[in-house]
Amino acid sequence: MLQVKGLSTRHGSLQVLRRVTFHVARGEIVSLIGANGAGKSTLLRTISGVHKPSEGEILFMDTPIQQMAPERIVRLGLVHVPEARQLFPNLTVLENLELGGYLYGRKHVESALSDMFEMFPILSNRQRQKAGTLSGGEQQMLSIARALMAKPRLLVLDEPSMGLAPLIVEEIYRTVQTLQQQGTTILLVEQNAMGALAIAERAYVLETGRIVLSGKAAELMEHDDVQRAYLGKDYQHKWEK
Repeated sequence: MLQVKGLSTRHGSLQVLRRVTFHVARGEIVSLIGANGAGKSTLLRTISGVHKPSEGEILFMDTPIQQMAPERIVRLGLVHVPEARQLFPNLTVLENLELGGYLYGRKHVESALSDMFEMFPILSNRQRQKAGTLSGGEQQMLSIARALMAKPRLLVLDEPSMGLAPLIVEEIYRTVQTLQQQGTTILLVEQNAMGALAIAERAYVLETGRIVLSGKAAELMEHDDVQRAYLGKDYQHKWEK
């Protein structure tokens, strides 16, 4: 579904991504893990059209998208949930959701809203509340729901567990697994390696702008370098697929 080939991205004179190559197949959850500053968010912003690469190719559904505007990429079905939620805080929950589906018109929005309120009942209860007054977990649910309003084939999640309590993180990850079961392909980018590897089929490790490890998520979870850098020697498996 997604092929990234030799992708490099710069911020001014700073080289952030260095010939990154990876792929996501239809129906997978693929995790991309790495420390803060590894280039994870820059990679996602490049894939979704916010940044333009200095070299390389991005194919989505066999269509080159590396020079496309972000709204065209969304129309193709690749939708990005950004780091730190980035909601419209002074708009209501309902208005944020409506903006997520604006590309497809009122009829679609009305139908999709019903689906979102079924998936996230708390948002139905809060729909007239301003987004900025929600808890962190509720904001993350709203951010995911807003993205789902755009009918993604591939949902790209940037650090969805950031700043959330462990019980809320579990709920978010269960939601990600449910979305996969319903047919949405997921690219999950996380510093939370434990949770990300536990729910993914495959994974990649990004360090200083380069892919340094890749393979089945369960195998990477047992890799000495991954355990030492991200999981800690006392790590115990917590999640069930």
